[in-house]
Amino acid sequence: MSGKQISNKAALFAVAMALAVGFITSLAVRPVHIGTSQSLDSSETQSASQVRVRWRVPVVFQTTWPVLGDNPVYVSQMINDASRGAFLLDIFEPNEIVPPFSITDAVRDQKIEAGYTWLGYDQGKIPASALVGAVPFGMEPWEYSAWWFEGNGKNLTETLYKKHNIHPIFCGMTGPETAGWFRKPIQSLEDLKGLKIRFAGLGGKVIEQLGASVTMLPGSEIFQALEKGAIDATEFALPIVDQQLGFDRVAKYNYYPGWHQPFTASHLIVNLTTWDSLDSNDQSLLELACTAGVIRNLSSSEGKQGAVVARFEETGALPRVLSLEILRELERVTRRVLEQEAERDKDFAVIYESQLEFRQNYSHWKSRAYLPRDF
Repeated sequence: MSGKQISNKAALFAVAMALAVGFITSLAVRPVHIGTSQSLDSSETQSASQVRVRWRVPVVFQTTWPVLGDNPVYVSQMINDASRGAFLLDIFEPNEIVPPFSITDAVRDQKIEAGYTWLGYDQGKIPASALVGAVPFGMEPWEYSAWWFEGNGKNLTETLYKKHNIHPIFCGMTGPETAGWFRKPIQSLEDLKGLKIRFAGLGGKVIEQLGASVTMLPGSEIFQALEKGAIDATEFALPIVDQQLGFDRVAKYNYYPGWHQPFTASHLIVNLTTWDSLDSNDQSLLELACTAGVIRNLSSSEGKQGAVVARFEETGALPRVLSLEILRELERVTRRVLEQEAERDKDFAVIYESQLEFRQNYSHWKSRAYLPRDF
């Protein structure tokens, strides 16, 4: 090989290395854009004039989790596709820019433009938020959607969060969770006394009144706490999520029904100033994408659980149904907890009364329109 050939090859190699380093560096300094049907490169090379709106959106659950975590990715894709890349939501995993339980605070303070979360995690600072996220022995998923869109739920929730400089959009919905994973069988409510359990929302207050010791942990920390014995039991999500997180490997008894969360609603929360700055077309785009997210999320939730539960016994998991006696006592304590919360907080009382009134009116239809469950 001649010296000239060697020189040419060396020059080509140097150029290739420079391009590679430049590409890697560019990836290191830009946020990962999740939730677009286009590749990262194509979304990043869109002209600045083409992108009208670009938001950072942290999510409360890992996007790799089925049903519970993948819905904000779907919503982001819909918004990107419908706007032809002019409206982008950059999805950030939990703890990348905001801890999962701090999303509402960050949106309120305009540290981020928006977030995707379960509003029940706001219970400590906004007691009525628990009613918007999930209610023990409460509405079934389609009932909640009807209350939101037709029964003043949307207006009441917007009013509640306006005080915190936030605009909430109903953006996801799943069916019932499991009642939890336990190391030992639950044969009576006496078995709950002294039990160390991870529990969220209003259901946690019910379990506490029955003598359990309740702690709150993010989903990513639950398995380790179970494995090390820091907790004896946990509730968290749907069977397909719980199995992926490995709960069945350390707590074999999986109880049903999910009395504490017969529905689970998720919301896209937007800083109110940011929301008001959008034109009406972009506001409508967010509403449309989130409404699509609700039906897609619920369909995915209901469509995937049966096959998972059918395989549980192959893995050693023991699916069990709580006795009617236990459920009736849980419901009695739930009513007491809800009434106590309504006495303490005016916003809670207003939303709780709205839900009770809607359910009463809806019962005239529900009790007649559907086949009896023992048919």
